[in-house]
Amino acid sequence: MALYLIGDIQGCNTALQKLLDLISFSPSRDTLIFLGDLVNRGPDSAGVLRRLMGYGAAVQCVLGNHDLHLLAAAHGARRPSRKDTMDGILTAPDRHAMLEWLRHQRMALLQQHHGHTYLMVHAGVLPAWSASKTMELAAEVETVLRSADLSDFLHQMYGNTPNQWNDHLAGVDRLRVIVNALTRLRFCTPAGEMEFSVTDAPGAAPSGYLPWFEVPGRQSADVRVAFGHWSTLGWLNRPDLLALDTGCVWGGCLSALRLTTNMPGQAGELIQVRCEQAQKPGD
Repeated sequence: MALYLIGDIQGCNTALQKLLDLISFSPSRDTLIFLGDLVNRGPDSAGVLRRLMGYGAAVQCVLGNHDLHLLAAAHGARRPSRKDTMDGILTAPDRHAMLEWLRHQRMALLQQHHGHTYLMVHAGVLPAWSASKTMELAAEVETVLRSADLSDFLHQMYGNTPNQWNDHLAGVDRLRVIVNALTRLRFCTPAGEMEFSVTDAPGAAPSGYLPWFEVPGRQSADVRVAFGHWSTLGWLNRPDLLALDTGCVWGGCLSALRLTTNMPGQAGELIQVRCEQAQKPGD
C-alpha cells in the first residue's frame, strides 16, 4: 500500500497516465492525493476528471484556483478566457457529474503518515494559521461549495480584498480571504498581507513581501505543508515543506512523491514524467 502526492495536472491526462503506469498504481492498493489544479490549460481536462472519478476512494483532491475557475465558469460567474481549455467539460454530456464531483472535493487535507503530519493545500497557508485552524477555515468554504448557495458564492468569490486575515471577518469577505490564501497565495508580508500580481520565483518577491513559507514564526511550521500552484518555484523538499508543481502544462514534469518511512528531512521517493505540452509559462 503506497501513498502518493501529485502536483498540478492542469488537464494533461496523457502525462498522468504515464505517471500512473510508471508507479504501477493500483486503486485497490494505493492512494493518490492531488494538490489542486486538476483542470485547464492542458488538452484533456475532462479525461482527467473522468479518470479520477473512476478511481473512487483511492483518490483525494484539494481544489486549486483553476478548479474553482471551472466551477465559476459553469455557473456563469466567470467568463472563460482565450487560454482556457475547459470546453470539453462544459459541453460534455456528463458535465453535471463531473462538476458535482469537483465541488465535493476538499480545500485542505491533514494526513498522518509514518509518524509525520502533512497539511495539503493548493497554494499556501497564512502565517497566523496553524494546521488545525487551516482545516477549520477550509471546511467553511467546503460547506458553501456543497450547498445550494454555491452559485451565489461563486459570483462573489473573485477579488483581491480583503488582503489580510482577521478573525472577525464574516460573510463573503471571510470566505474570499480563505479561498485566496489556499488557492492563490505566493507572497505575503510578515503580517500576512497577501500579494497576487507576482507569479515569478521567490527571488522576485516585491519589496516588503516574502514567500509565505519564509515568514518567521508561521504557525503551520510544526507540520510538513505540501502544495502545488507555484511552477516557477518547482520541486522543493524541506522538513517543513514540499512543493510539487513542476510545470507539467508548461513543458516541464508531472511529479509524484511516494511518502515513505524516512530519515529526517527526507519525505520519500520523487517520481517524474516529462510532459509534451508546450504552453507559455504563466499562472
